[in-house]
Amino acid sequence: MNLTHLNSLIPGPPHKGINPKKMGDIGESIKWPKIKLKPNLNVSLLKNHDLFTVENCLSSDESKAFVKITESLGFTHQGSRGPAYGEAYRDNHRISVNDPVLADTLWQSGISNLFTDIKIRRKVAVGLNPNIRFYRYSAGQHFGRHIDESVDLEDGKRTYYTLLIYLSGNSTKSKSKSSSSKTNDSSSAEPLVGGETVFYGSRNSIVAEVAPMEGMALFHIHGDKCLLHEGRNVSKGVKFVFRSDVVFA
Repeated sequence: MNLTHLNSLIPGPPHKGINPKKMGDIGESIKWPKIKLKPNLNVSLLKNHDLFTVENCLSSDESKAFVKITESLGFTHQGSRGPAYGEAYRDNHRISVNDPVLADTLWQSGISNLFTDIKIRRKVAVGLNPNIRFYRYSAGQHFGRHIDESVDLEDGKRTYYTLLIYLSGNSTKSKSKSSSSKTNDSSSAEPLVGGETVFYGSRNSIVAEVAPMEGMALFHIHGDKCLLHEGRNVSKGVKFVFRSDVVFA
């Protein structure tokens, strides 16, 4: 069952006079955290270069700052009609902004170095999708099994990888099936429990389970080769995620 993740834009709510219909266009007017250079990022392969994680893609201070700013902007609930209508079950809150400067700043901070040897259909990675999305999952919310589609951009560019950066979660490395009770959440006194991103192979076999860890990036190939995956239910605390895509040309 391959349920498609729809990449429709859902603008955020009003904030200090912002028209919600224009939220997708105001990214460059938001004062985002300064992102420091990280030249020595280390890759942990989960399924060759189709699926890998990178710790400390954002620092703890940077992650917390993104959470604080997005909370001040306000999130809009996002749901779906569910599998009965051919849609993955979805229950979370989201902000979507268009910000080429933020996308380029994050790309140049160290992520570009991770893709120097990765080519797809003779195309090379050139940056991140300026359509930046932020997700917020509270206790009881999750994203059912789905796949992420590639997106065609201008000038023959196309996205081939999903980028997720966890803005809350474990402060120490954990690859267990559930988050540690010592988890530190960025905005809540409650620790984050649950919310793992799980990837499936043939016959529903689990390929990888990734527990949220503050500042850690998760990259996975999408489109034709995308693995079926889900965001498990959050049991306690709040899961915040930064979402973009790696663009090839």
